[in-house]
Amino acid sequence: MRQLVLAVAAATLLALGGAAPQAAAKSPLEPGAKPAKQCFWTHQVNNFASSDDRIVNVRVGVKDVYQFEMFGRCDDVDWANKIALVSRGSDYICSGLDAEIITHSPIGPHRCPVRNIRKLTAEEIAALPKHARP
Repeated sequence: MRQLVLAVAAATLLALGGAAPQAAAKSPLEPGAKPAKQCFWTHQVNNFASSDDRIVNVRVGVKDVYQFEMFGRCDDVDWANKIALVSRGSDYICSGLDAEIITHSPIGPHRCPVRNIRKLTAEEIAALPKHARP
């Protein structure tokens, strides 16, 4: 019975979709178009590098690098040998609000909220100084 209801619902949706006028897809370059979200799973992170206390570059998988911009200073992240990447809600990170970086400090863990995350292009990765490239 449940399969019949699902089949009828699917057929109805297909019929309605075919009758509805198709909206023109917006190009990512058009004003008002939202860029596609660039998300990743925390378990895909395998390295990081930082050249200052406000930016952390994180390698995801083999070739992708995401740049994390902190809300404020993240003391000693540029000297850290390891960091913890904590996600809020799930292990899927799409925006700065989804992530927090934790570094070690002389008085214990230092939590650094992330303001913004963006995926770097191959050209941007190549232009990074060696000490800032994960």
